[in-house]
Amino acid sequence: MRHFLSTQDWSRADLDALLAQAAAFKRSKAGTQLAGKSIALLFFNPSMRTRTSFELGAFQLGGHAVVLQPGKDAWPIEFELGTVMDGEAEEHVAEVARVLSRYVDLIGVRAFPKFQDWSIDREDRVIHAFARHATVPVINMETITHPMQELAHILALQQHFGTNDLRGKKYVLTWTYHPKPLNTAVANSALQIATRYGMDVTLLCPNRDYLLDPRYMDFAARNVAENGGSLSISHDPQQAYRGAHVVYAKSWGALPYFGRWADEKPIRDAHQHFIVDEAKMALTDGAVFSHCLPLRRNIKATDAVMDSAACIAIEEAENRLHVQKAVMAALAQ
Repeated sequence: MRHFLSTQDWSRADLDALLAQAAAFKRSKAGTQLAGKSIALLFFNPSMRTRTSFELGAFQLGGHAVVLQPGKDAWPIEFELGTVMDGEAEEHVAEVARVLSRYVDLIGVRAFPKFQDWSIDREDRVIHAFARHATVPVINMETITHPMQELAHILALQQHFGTNDLRGKKYVLTWTYHPKPLNTAVANSALQIATRYGMDVTLLCPNRDYLLDPRYMDFAARNVAENGGSLSISHDPQQAYRGAHVVYAKSWGALPYFGRWADEKPIRDAHQHFIVDEAKMALTDGAVFSHCLPLRRNIKATDAVMDSAACIAIEEAENRLHVQKAVMAALAQ
């Protein structure tokens, strides 16, 4: 049995096969790969694109999706072993995962960090607990990484450039301002997948406090060694944007301030000029722009950038449907 928790757990050949299947689903949506099968989708956090695309994806392949929101329309769940369960949680993941495994063929989990202690959150305990106790494949619908967004992003780039070979493309992963500290999941994932596909990647952020967790920086370095390309760090937007072919934007909180967001806020507020605007995009080599969505216009990127022909964010969002179908079909075999 195989889970889909991180793209780092899958070979390049496996990822290429998933992308090829996703491209096929994009050409023809209907299929029978999930006929008679079902998936439980557990949402510990809000969702629009993820819920819609997974539910529709299962339906389009002949399957059925059951959506659950623990703590709302399902019982609150405990994840720690040895806990005396005298609090809010009514049942333990050890029972939840095993019971759901008797009902369904796949389990999807979306669970964001608690934003209190990164040393705990980086362990990704919720989804790993489901993977440990489930007897069916478990899919990461976004935790501290977002592997589905990775695949949708790469598929959008491959189709935009008209080639599966993205080596030689200058890729800028830029931090952007947001009034609230956000999860590092998409940034972690963008860094992983861009280096996995051999691009020349620049991580652009205000200062070293905004570097990503060493686990993901190390993954990126390993990917460069295995797949070519390069990895550099910049704190200078003018330098980073110059000559870029891809600009990918995301806001994230600085890990040294994790759980102390009031202390980070002055730093974040001082870097609102990291917004993706026409002037910065003009420095690129005709770069495409994308974002995982949702995006606050004129905070992360201007209207002009979002509404330009260079923006492929909608294409990437559509691709979520196709890549998730590919993953579900592969795991349900």
